Amino acid sequence: MFRKRSKYLSRKSLSITTIFGVVVMLLLFSSCGGRKKVMGAAINNRDSLPVMATYKVTTLISDSGVTRYRVNTDEWLMYDKKIPSYWAFEKGIYLEQFDSLLNVDASIKADTAYYYDREKLWKLIGHVDIKNLKGERFNTELLYWNQATQKVYSDKFIRIEQPDRIITGHGFDSNQQMTNYVIHNMEGIFYVDEQADSTKTDSVK
Repeated sequence: MFRKRSKYLSRKSLSITTIFGVVVMLLLFSSCGGRKKVMGAAINNRDSLPVMATYKVTTLISDSGVTRYRVNTDEWLMYDKKIPSYWAFEKGIYLEQFDSLLNVDASIKADTAYYYDREKLWKLIGHVDIKNLKGERFNTELLYWNQATQKVYSDKFIRIEQPDRIITGHGFDSNQQMTNYVIHNMEGIFYVDEQADSTKTDSVK
């Protein structure tokens, strides 16, 4: 009788131990599952982080094996997981464009710039200042430069300073050398006579 009772208690103890072990395993699996979710969320944030961050940059950029541009910037961030992917120059940029003989076609300066690498499209924001090979100077607050179509354009106010006059207006299209351009809505032409030290203004309606 004592032996039977001992066996019964032993089985009961074994059963309780087994149940306890199963409960512990379930708790562990539940805990591990929670950790996986946290790690997954962290990995999903990868698209908001730059794949590359470079500071105090001066570099040359080639197109089809030919050096076309020189870039100076304090910060260059590359976002390869964004849709669309792009490069960010949020602390300003100075860019020079070269012709096939490495002569400077134009120089561009902007407070902020974004380059959409797949579209080959630049978006320049802020105090955008451009100089072309003829010495003309262009100022606007927003400018797009499409390298695929080799066009530069804006729908904002534009100011063009030429040797003998200043032209202002809204809306602007040009070739990427900034030598052949059209202002869509001209506001005024200001002629500068350096010898007489006087200024004459023509209103354009």
